[in-house]
Amino acid sequence: MAGQDPALSTSHPFYDVARHGILQVAGDDRFGRRVVTFSCCRMPPSHELDHQRLLEYLKYTLDQYVENDYTIVYFHYGLNSRNKPSLGWLQSAYKEFDRKDGDLTVWPRLVSNSRLKRSSHLSLRKYWDYRYKKNLKALYVVHPTSFIKVLWNIFKPLISHKFGKKVTYFNYLSELHEHLKYDQLIIPPEVLRYDEKLQSLHEGRMPPPTKTPPPRPPLPTQQFGVSLQYLKDKNQGELIPPVLRFTVTYLREKGLRTEGLFRRSASVQTVREIQRLYNQGKPVNFDDYGDIHIPAVILKTFLRELPQPLLTFQAYEQILGITCVESSLRVTCCRQILRSLPEHNYVVLRYLMGFLHAVSQESIFNKMNSSNLACVFGLNLIWPSQGSSSLSALVPLNLFTELLIEYYEKIFSAPEASGEHSLAPPQQGSRAAPLQEAVPRTRATGLTTPTIPPSPLTVARRRL
Repeated sequence: MAGQDPALSTSHPFYDVARHGILQVAGDDRFGRRVVTFSCCRMPPSHELDHQRLLEYLKYTLDQYVENDYTIVYFHYGLNSRNKPSLGWLQSAYKEFDRKDGDLTVWPRLVSNSRLKRSSHLSLRKYWDYRYKKNLKALYVVHPTSFIKVLWNIFKPLISHKFGKKVTYFNYLSELHEHLKYDQLIIPPEVLRYDEKLQSLHEGRMPPPTKTPPPRPPLPTQQFGVSLQYLKDKNQGELIPPVLRFTVTYLREKGLRTEGLFRRSASVQTVREIQRLYNQGKPVNFDDYGDIHIPAVILKTFLRELPQPLLTFQAYEQILGITCVESSLRVTCCRQILRSLPEHNYVVLRYLMGFLHAVSQESIFNKMNSSNLACVFGLNLIWPSQGSSSLSALVPLNLFTELLIEYYEKIFSAPEASGEHSLAPPQQGSRAAPLQEAVPRTRATGLTTPTIPPSPLTVARRRL
């Protein structure tokens, strides 16, 4: 991962934060003071980062250097609505560095400092102020925006005049040369490209083309935004991802008859909190939230954040053609399309469709028949590899999803059971293993391990 210390070990006490490369120690400035950089572009979305842990990691890092003078370089580029901490957190962070309590193990070493000898009556509060603020000799803010200026005005009453004089704004990286040993700085590629773009605009040149930064390695316990294979490898070979298992089990037990299930939204803050808990490997008890729609939203979010859709990019064009197939042959066409899926995708899809079929069987109570469920889940199961689905694509995508839910038993049964002759031999690595293979092994968690959804009762169907 770009920006991550290659020597960083997973045993690091703050590995979950340090792996992002937000903080770096980058040589010395022109006065021999240690330089610490803070890169906003390295901050992941808020639901993937515990900001309290970030604060603790910041203190952990500074504690190693703040006994002497030091400089901070703050790269503002990359801070946005998705990863920006709240103003309340920023205020609490400022107060945290001005607390009266703390670790006194370094106090004897600091007392030997000549400046402290002249002020032996220095209170413990001033000691902490000395460590974190007095020894900070310069704070360089690179690529400031209007947000920074507004933020400065908000916190100005809390910040001393002397500290305010230490802050310097730089519009371009080149302005750092006279203050720092520029070649020692660890500057993220995203910041370099942004600075080059600003320079080009300033000089009237066309900005260089943007590049996608390299992906960051996920946490070992990551659940959202990682592949099915990654989840299988990190969960002792279980085929059904834990988040899918937990949400389906909870909703099957407590939510099948909830009106508007999967139609309602949930608090963004709550969803991010639950995602963060899952990604950190911590247990989630949906009873604590008192809203049956929250696990439903988490389920949809999990599917939507898969790197590749559950139905795969390769099947997209085939699925779009479902409306051109004669009605009586559409179920057979669905079966044939699913035959091309990787085995793992097929097992997970069958597990999910079995549950959604059960939801549709309770539509007299929850008002969510197969058509309504398809409108909700269509775009969470399949999307194109480039761009987004057009409005015209919604009809075949939703129709295909509706068929999977409505005719779950026939589509996911063995070819022999349905009396259907295979049109093509199964490809190696495709098609699902027997149903019992989809049953995940029990793990030590705080939640009940679900079983594969039971086959629902056969009911009369309308023919397509």
